[in-house]
Amino acid sequence: MRIRNVPQPFPYQGSKRKLASVILSCIPKGTRRLLEPFAGSAAISVAAAWNGVAETFWLNDAHQPLISLWNCILTSPLALADDYERIWTEQLGREKEYYNLVRNKFNRTQQPADFLFLLARCVKAAIRYNRNGEFNNSPDHRRLGMKPDTMRNNIILVHKVLCDRTTVSTSDFKAVLRKTKKTDFVYMDPPYQGVCRNRDNRYVKGIVFDEFVEELNALNAKQIPFVVSYDGRTGDTTYGEKLPESLNLFHCEILVGRSTQATLLGRSHNTYESLYLSPAAIEKLKTIPLPLRKTRQRTCTLFD
Repeated sequence: MRIRNVPQPFPYQGSKRKLASVILSCIPKGTRRLLEPFAGSAAISVAAAWNGVAETFWLNDAHQPLISLWNCILTSPLALADDYERIWTEQLGREKEYYNLVRNKFNRTQQPADFLFLLARCVKAAIRYNRNGEFNNSPDHRRLGMKPDTMRNNIILVHKVLCDRTTVSTSDFKAVLRKTKKTDFVYMDPPYQGVCRNRDNRYVKGIVFDEFVEELNALNAKQIPFVVSYDGRTGDTTYGEKLPESLNLFHCEILVGRSTQATLLGRSHNTYESLYLSPAAIEKLKTIPLPLRKTRQRTCTLFD
């Protein structure tokens, strides 16, 4: 489906903005609530709200600072925009030193505006923590972060489409999935097994494969429609183990562009994201969405 230009509330590594049109085509008409148990930047919920695809939304993420930021966007967007503008302006002329000051302050106080600034300025908009639980990603010296006027506009636009119809929480994903209904649609973008380990330097640990499979089985048993985007491949490099065939998910790969890392190494490798569509979703849609049918289909594997 074609979607209108969607505002970006904040930069975020791993955001599925590029896949939004494909994923939205998987959401059946009449969907009352869209849930994102691993919300992150909530790119799919924002796109769905912006294009009138669902009525209400539930954003959940195990990372408390992200949910605190979402709470500010939903309840006090102008104050958040004012704080961001002040922080952004105060950095001018002492960018590196000031970034470190804000990072230290965030590690002490966990203030949403400081977190927003760090996301806007850090390398690849990537959340990274050390073993002590302190945010430790470095600043990207090539840029100053999103300009305050642009950030304010995006925050206000996202606030307007989500504020009065969105629930936010910071729970385990299993607790969210167990509260789903047949009129819901679930979009899941969990931490990828291909890059997550038990001692990860990011804000979450990789989910346990068997537990995730169990929850997907439970959703199928309840006939809950869902889509999972999970790993992918770059060139011939793939990750992870196969998803049990008993889940009966439709699998396809979506070309999202060239690998930045491969390009830096002088190689030309395309990057593909995997999407998995549930039987209940297909039944409600009456067919496989055209964007998925046009892609190159492969064996049904989750960590591909």
